[in-house]
Amino acid sequence: MGTLWYNGTFFTMQNEHETVEAVYVENGWITEVGKKDTLEKKYADSIRERHNLKQLFIYPGFVDSHLHMVGHGEKLIRLDLSGIQAAEEMKTKLVQASTETKRDDWIFGEGWNENNFSDRKIFHKQELDEISHGNPMFLTRICRHAALVNSRALALAGIKKETKDPEGGVIVRDDSGEPTGYLLDTAADLVKAVMPKVSDEYVERALKVAVDDLYRVGLVGGHTEDLHYYGGFKQTFSQFQKVIDGKKRKFRAHLLVHHEAIAEMEAEGYEKGEVTSYLELGAVKIFADGALGGRTAYLRKPYTDDPSTSGVAIHTEESLQQLVKQARAKNRPVAIHAIGDGALEMTLTALERYPLKEGRDRLIHVQIADPSLIERMKKLPVILDLQPRFVASDFPWVIERLGEERIQYSFAWKTLLQAGLPCAGGSDAPIEPADPLLGIHAAITRKSVGEEHEGYVPEQKLTPFEAVQLFTSGSAYAIEKEHERGQIREGFVADFTVLDQNLFTIAPDDIVHANVGMTIVDNSIMYKKSE
Repeated sequence: MGTLWYNGTFFTMQNEHETVEAVYVENGWITEVGKKDTLEKKYADSIRERHNLKQLFIYPGFVDSHLHMVGHGEKLIRLDLSGIQAAEEMKTKLVQASTETKRDDWIFGEGWNENNFSDRKIFHKQELDEISHGNPMFLTRICRHAALVNSRALALAGIKKETKDPEGGVIVRDDSGEPTGYLLDTAADLVKAVMPKVSDEYVERALKVAVDDLYRVGLVGGHTEDLHYYGGFKQTFSQFQKVIDGKKRKFRAHLLVHHEAIAEMEAEGYEKGEVTSYLELGAVKIFADGALGGRTAYLRKPYTDDPSTSGVAIHTEESLQQLVKQARAKNRPVAIHAIGDGALEMTLTALERYPLKEGRDRLIHVQIADPSLIERMKKLPVILDLQPRFVASDFPWVIERLGEERIQYSFAWKTLLQAGLPCAGGSDAPIEPADPLLGIHAAITRKSVGEEHEGYVPEQKLTPFEAVQLFTSGSAYAIEKEHERGQIREGFVADFTVLDQNLFTIAPDDIVHANVGMTIVDNSIMYKKSE
């Protein structure tokens, strides 16, 4: 039984401007592309379904190369603070949430960002105490590398004046040494450890909400990292298997495995590779540093706007190398979060010392990389996992963080591509919106939607073709699937993102207004926009 998709413009993404007018599919795989009449005649006895795409524009299915799917679902079902532009507005939201929370239940909030506030205010625990009325409170910063908590949460976690900073984290304190309620990186884990255990039902709900929302924005798949945070590997992976069942929901989920979840993965009898057609286990995920927003990204030189700190290295050089060595013992690739140039330098040293025998390692974010670091990356089998939308959300305040000299080789996507380094594109949702059109727009324009200027560091702008490649062939290359995903051609999966606009010819600022007509996975329509 075959399916003919026709009356649309199919961008093969093999070469710029290359299109075909019809695609014939069997068993979820593209058998042939070409002219409609030719395919109609050749497969007349096999065609059982025909889909008239009504002159829409079809791309290889967009795949987000870096997100947190359960976290994305949580953002949609919890108190979302990401769009708030003023401290008073955040307070109002928290007061409302507090009145709706049962006594002793936790109050959770997601995505606050003080850089959006004119006064850059970071709430103190005493202010949160007044708002929360005795309920424990945990508010995750937009970067997910910092959190605000109140006194009740600190008490439950046993965090006092005498408590030492954990390795890879900082308990922010006032002049007298008292914790303020602001916790950076692994310090927040001290509070997470005393939170109520999440239920299977909660993880399932978050995943369902996430997948359905990802369909809506045109995503057919995503490379996600969730298996360490929601009850451990077994509990979380079982919900992935339940939700992405290949029937009601088809979605190409590639799951990175946090290094602390590897032992449980092995105990459950799993190894890297495909589990089903839609679920596969990937590289060992390691965090080398934090994020620029909270000044926890690890830099080689101090922050320009706070010379007292160079950020936070999650691991010592020795312990980071040991984690890579452990992965290599099983010939596993690693996926290392490295935002600052200090973290990237540590990471490259570890990869050079313990080279991968086959496959590719993943460098996640790579937001600051000078020419010397680029030369080192070129000699390694790595894929760079970039988040173009960070340009829109981090500028202009990031110029204060890094200074004019460093900013010239920061967020430098064009430079990385011109160096011949393979790159993939993601959102880091829930930190950024999951919509790939926002990422494509940011890669092309180097600015936020609605801003009127030439773009931040405009020489780093990508062409529309380069930007779309990040989310198609780039994401496929990141997981060694470049010979079967990321293009519309014979022998590739029938995953398509259908839009009502030609992203290669419309004005760049109009890209964000394009509508997703369909999201198709494995030749199945998983989302269709209402007429």
